[in-house]
Amino acid sequence: MTLLDSLTTDTLAAPLADPAPGPLAEVVGAGVPVPLVTGGTVPYANLDYAASAPALRAVADHVATALPLYSSVHRGAGYASAVSTAAYEAARACIGDFVGARSGVDGEHVVVVTRNTTDALNLLASAVAGPTLHLDVEHHANLVPWQLRGARAVTAAPTLAGTLAALEAELAATRPALLTVTGASNVTGEVLPLATLAELAHRHGARIAVDGAQLVPHRRVDVAALGIDYLAFSGHKLYAPFGAGVLVGRRDWLDAAPPYLAGGGAVRRVTLDGTTWADAPARHEAGTPNVLGALALAAACRTIAALPAGAVQAHEEALLERLDAGLRGLDGVRPLTLWAGSGEDVERIGVVTFTVDGYPAELVAQYLSAEHGIGVRDGRFCAHPLLDRLASGATAVRASLGLGSSAADVDRLLGALRSLLERGPGWTYAGPDGDHLPVPDPRGLPEWLGPAGLGDLDLDGAPCGD
Repeated sequence: MTLLDSLTTDTLAAPLADPAPGPLAEVVGAGVPVPLVTGGTVPYANLDYAASAPALRAVADHVATALPLYSSVHRGAGYASAVSTAAYEAARACIGDFVGARSGVDGEHVVVVTRNTTDALNLLASAVAGPTLHLDVEHHANLVPWQLRGARAVTAAPTLAGTLAALEAELAATRPALLTVTGASNVTGEVLPLATLAELAHRHGARIAVDGAQLVPHRRVDVAALGIDYLAFSGHKLYAPFGAGVLVGRRDWLDAAPPYLAGGGAVRRVTLDGTTWADAPARHEAGTPNVLGALALAAACRTIAALPAGAVQAHEEALLERLDAGLRGLDGVRPLTLWAGSGEDVERIGVVTFTVDGYPAELVAQYLSAEHGIGVRDGRFCAHPLLDRLASGATAVRASLGLGSSAADVDRLLGALRSLLERGPGWTYAGPDGDHLPVPDPRGLPEWLGPAGLGDLDLDGAPCGD
């Protein structure tokens, strides 16, 4: 019996119902062999989509096709520049269409290409003239920029209905300029009712911004239909990890805001006495933009839009049900939720965060990688206030699903967790700062990184993961 056979037969609590979903789309790196500390290799089980999703094969192919004619955009007379300019602006339009952006002078949305969601929300924060309101469950990208500007935080109630009531009361009392919320929690996967929140915000004279980093890769979002004024999301979470994100939003605030960066491309005219700035989006895209990143993001939007209606949600829900059922059968594994246990019908995307009794989250994540070839995330997920509430400040483990995920990935995770609970880790894990790295770590790095092994590297990382 092979290692993979053992993980999916003798370690699961009970057989799970068929059909067993396979990947919905081809991603780069699917099935790549990764080394184990115990020797040999297994196909990588990527359950870390919520941090960064792998590139869709169609996205990588599109970038490779565009590279021979890559050039700087706008104002270039050469053929490559003309092609790149046309492709860049077509990508902007495609991204806007994917999320239902309105066009036309009346209520027009503009699409500003940024580096990522954090960059997009910082840009928006620089454009808001007036107080802002947000929940305490936000990713730091949708919390820290507003905190620096004196925003008010509303504590999420134990129920979704109570949370909506608390938000409405604060909107009525403070009349902020903007309500900014996550579309889906990067910790619990729970989805907020955006149409309801947009109606509440507008009723009290506020606009609404949505951190769509987690929601957009999992659900189609139509900003016009939902009444969303601003939407930010990242290419690296939408299967286009080429360094681009976007802010899609109403033009007036963005046209009136100071340029996000001062420099070429953001101007109409410069003299030694002053500068006349361009309107958005050029106003906030100074310097040479990430043309290939924008093209990659547009290619991801096209590829996902071409999938059958409802296919992404159905694929994910089948895997999430399988994962939930398996975790419920593991005594000592405790999923973290905001409202899912309240009896309300709370929609979720494929993000599950949990703790394991008796084991630090860092050790669990290292064990899953080192002994089973499974990639998950551990930490506080750049959502420290929320982890303070849900895990008393402790760290946790997050497994997240995507287009390339399969039932086999879920089953390997469940089998590995059952093995940990029943037999403990099969390797030694230690570290000077409680990072629980495998000791020794004989796994080698790919040839293109040189002769060193993982055990030779400093993998401490940042204090909070994405």
